[in-house]
Amino acid sequence: MPSPQRPLRIIHCFRSPVGGIFRHVRDLAEQHAGAGHQVGILCDSSTGGEHEERLFEQIRPHLALGLIRLPIRRSISPSDIGALWTSYKQIKALRPDVLHGHGAKGGVLARIIGSVLRVNRYCVARFYSPHGGTMHFEPRSLSGQTVLRLERLQERFGDALVFVCDYEQQTYERKVGKPIRLSRRIYNGIGEDEFEPVALSADAVDFLYIGMLRDLKGPDVFIDAFVRTEALAGRLLRAKIIGDGPDRDRYAKMIVDRGLSDRVSLMPAMPTRQAFALSPRVVVPSRAEAMPYIVLEALAAGRAVIASRVGGIPEVLGAESPALAIPGDAADLARIMAQSLDDPGWQQRVMPPADAFKSRFSAKVMARDMLDFYRRVLA
Repeated sequence: MPSPQRPLRIIHCFRSPVGGIFRHVRDLAEQHAGAGHQVGILCDSSTGGEHEERLFEQIRPHLALGLIRLPIRRSISPSDIGALWTSYKQIKALRPDVLHGHGAKGGVLARIIGSVLRVNRYCVARFYSPHGGTMHFEPRSLSGQTVLRLERLQERFGDALVFVCDYEQQTYERKVGKPIRLSRRIYNGIGEDEFEPVALSADAVDFLYIGMLRDLKGPDVFIDAFVRTEALAGRLLRAKIIGDGPDRDRYAKMIVDRGLSDRVSLMPAMPTRQAFALSPRVVVPSRAEAMPYIVLEALAAGRAVIASRVGGIPEVLGAESPALAIPGDAADLARIMAQSLDDPGWQQRVMPPADAFKSRFSAKVMARDMLDFYRRVLA
């Protein structure tokens, strides 16, 4: 067991270096490396594009234990055995104190590899954060039953679970069961520099969507709601959709078919603060979420956020916030979008107070609480 003062050796395991999980791990790595700990990352080598490569280059100086990338498929396949064996050899050589798995595949890697290391008398703590993922499965379906039973089985190979919001913990308890290991809720947090307001560009549009281009995140709902908002407002509006993903071509066709090509544009993924300059309002129309970073980033940058009532979003905006829409309901989303246009004081009245928001969702607070939990489990 490491002494309370000794720096820890921490390795984060996850599959896809895209979106919220990657952001979460980068923040933890940067904060913990800055506090004198040694951090490494293991993730998939076949996911991500130029934007993600730039993010890897930014985080590399904080990875004293290195960056390990190898093919890890999204679905369960025979190749998982090879990925496990290769990961085990790499991780064993690094002698970590903490293995933290994020998402379903990351959880498998961290808990199985950590358990094998424990059998070989290594002192390593095994953590797992679901980050939504398998929590989107329903127990009524055959696939859901299989996945959720596997989640329960794997608990026995871990030491602790970390949930990013109360909603995620409640969903886990409802679908999998009350944790049989230690568990703790630690909110996602963002960096100090992200709490600086972003100035609007001269050609800012009315609404902005930023995120993965897949149906779970609701770009199709956004496009439908945009058309309805124009009708409610009685005038033509403008919007931008920023991101990459498997359904991009379908959304591009949807924009053309709706006759929106001159008012709604698709742009590739870019740094979020660069994107925030393009509109005063960010719309998050997801059908399901855990705790999306885009909500935190947008609020910190001084943007109004209109979002679906899903996941941990009500824990950020407030359970009764007028900015929350019925998930998947374009008409309800459009109603709120139109209100935000017509009421000059809407943002100030509806968005959470800045000081209270910052005290709960800071990366420093997140990293401190996570480190305390690592120490507790190792002790």
